[in-house]
Amino acid sequence: MNGSVHIYTSITSNYLPKARALAHSIKRTDFALQFHLVLCDNAPIGFNVESEPFDNVIYAEDLVVDSFPGWAFGLSVVELCTAVKGVALEYIFSNFEAAQVFYFDPDMVVFSRLDELQRELSQHNLILTPHLTDPETSDMGILDNEVASLLHGVFNLGFLGVSNTPEGRRFAKWWSERLLKYCHDDLPRGLFTDQKWVNLAPCFFDGVSILRSPAFNVATWNLTNRKATGSLQQGILINGEPLGFYHFSGFDSGDQIIMLERYGVDSPVLYELRDWYIAECERYGQSALGNLHSKYHYFSNGVLIDSGYRVLYRARIDLQRAFPNPFMVAGADCYKAWFDAHPEEHLASRSIKI
Repeated sequence: MNGSVHIYTSITSNYLPKARALAHSIKRTDFALQFHLVLCDNAPIGFNVESEPFDNVIYAEDLVVDSFPGWAFGLSVVELCTAVKGVALEYIFSNFEAAQVFYFDPDMVVFSRLDELQRELSQHNLILTPHLTDPETSDMGILDNEVASLLHGVFNLGFLGVSNTPEGRRFAKWWSERLLKYCHDDLPRGLFTDQKWVNLAPCFFDGVSILRSPAFNVATWNLTNRKATGSLQQGILINGEPLGFYHFSGFDSGDQIIMLERYGVDSPVLYELRDWYIAECERYGQSALGNLHSKYHYFSNGVLIDSGYRVLYRARIDLQRAFPNPFMVAGADCYKAWFDAHPEEHLASRSIKI
């Protein structure tokens, strides 16, 4: 089965060290698994896939071929990396004869039990991991974790598995269509990129497996009910089970260490794990690549794109038709020049709900 099992992640080039750490961890677990890097950016100088742990690189421009510049401009870089996840899933199914496809966020590391995930998916069309699998018992936990799940989505879409069945393909098509049009971080409208959509998956699709093992998708938001023991050398256990994969969500923002100190004090091995991950990312180029900006951060003249430009553009069909490539700066006949010449639109862009 392994030759038909494919795994992918989606990044900009500054996340390449994390994606390398993820890919190496998967290859150590099962070298036969095929790993695809979806790159929403230019490859950095010196990048050569032949010397990388990736079997294939898929560029975002090759996934969304219709009106890509305008579509990409209307998304933040985080939204862009998320919005291609659905169409990438369909692409891998169609172009690589994949029987099973798993997505992992780049800030994850796999330690073991991928074979269990494959067995589970062989009996289902879709497998998901909820943010939480046990009720919180304190007000702090309720506010930090249960309320956050209600706001951002019941399931964590840093991971999912989809089987190449009619129902799995139906899910992939639905998810792809929703992300291409509605992958926005817009909580007032009930949207949080891809996650809130999948709240609906168990309602719309058959054969959805919800993994409740404490050892999968371990992260600071579920440590209140998950105790880590053991060591990196002997193996980490979560509530007595071998750790499957750990999610270092919020690492760059600093949220990860704040929440680890709040909820992980009874699991000192997780501090050892954090130190190991910092060293692992550094080994794979964090200092050299971690501060790169994506090419989609900028207009063609190198000016950073303020969010107001993006918000107004994606809300106005007339602007999309008039300026099909809003990244391009060329004299007075370009989107940036039009926006800069209409200061009244700047205020309007801040109040648009899209």
